[in-house]
Amino acid sequence: MSAFVYGLRLRHAAMAARVGVFVVLAFLSAPSSFVSGPVGDAHAQQQPAGKVYRIGFLSQGAPPKAYLEALQQGLRERGYAEGRNLVWEFRSTDGSLDRLPQFAEDLVRLKVDVILARASSGAMAAKRATTSIPIVFFAVYAPVEIGLVPNLGHPGGNITGVAVNASDMAGKRVQLLKELVPTLKRVAILSHPSHPTNAVQLQGAEAAARTLGVQLEAVPVRGADDFAPALNALRGIEGVLHADTPLFVTHRARLVDAVAGSRLPAIYPARVYVEAGGLMSYGPNLPDLWSRAAAYVDKILKGAKPGDLPVEQPTTFELVINNRTAKAIGLTIPPLLVLRADQILE
Repeated sequence: MSAFVYGLRLRHAAMAARVGVFVVLAFLSAPSSFVSGPVGDAHAQQQPAGKVYRIGFLSQGAPPKAYLEALQQGLRERGYAEGRNLVWEFRSTDGSLDRLPQFAEDLVRLKVDVILARASSGAMAAKRATTSIPIVFFAVYAPVEIGLVPNLGHPGGNITGVAVNASDMAGKRVQLLKELVPTLKRVAILSHPSHPTNAVQLQGAEAAARTLGVQLEAVPVRGADDFAPALNALRGIEGVLHADTPLFVTHRARLVDAVAGSRLPAIYPARVYVEAGGLMSYGPNLPDLWSRAAAYVDKILKGAKPGDLPVEQPTTFELVINNRTAKAIGLTIPPLLVLRADQILE
């Protein structure tokens, strides 16, 4: 264990005892490459000599390791290294929403230089906590529709970041599930009612389902313990998808196991689910979005105003299929879908 990681654990343990902050151990058990690494002299010279920046990280649930590594790499390429000119303040829940406002307020009290807010849940909590500290959000669905920013071109105020088109993504997944199973008539979508973008995602899925002649049944879940019971209670369902919220990706192993028990074809929002044994995923390259968040942090620390930085949206998306999972449930992937896939996992 590196001295830094050991010290970070002690620091967070003391803080947890004092203010009841829950910090997910996934952050603390990350490899040392997440918190430190070599930086080229050319990049290092771009930073003010002796300046150490304090970056707050606010998340509903522990993010996948690959996402964190992409963020770290993006910052390192721009001259920011933990232990030299960068200090992290991580705040994350276990996947629930309840403590996010408290954690956002904690970061404000610490007077961090920038708050990195994951997903709409983290972004909305950060926005409510401060109007002065710059906020960079990433992987946020429909930021205009949920009132996070007034428009993408000029977000205004103290907030900007990287967005995802919610209705398009949800609708596209319904379409792909129909292509996977052409006879599909009834589909269940696991929803997370308390999440800020849940309703927007449901609307997109419902619109696509109507166009395709598919009956969509929304099944609410409020925690990982609901996954298996929700699926076990379904009758006559021929496919499954779910809203894209941190609750699901945090507990993706439990979700994939529950779906496997139902033996239903399912589509997920990101390849990490397929790597965990899920059947198929479609969505933006999320590590790339996290890396793009680093570019915003760099610009803001160099003096740019967040409200003047346009919100970006991804332009490339990936379809990933797990052929082994398909065989396990007795499903043959249509040849045209195989040809369109960016990767087939065997």
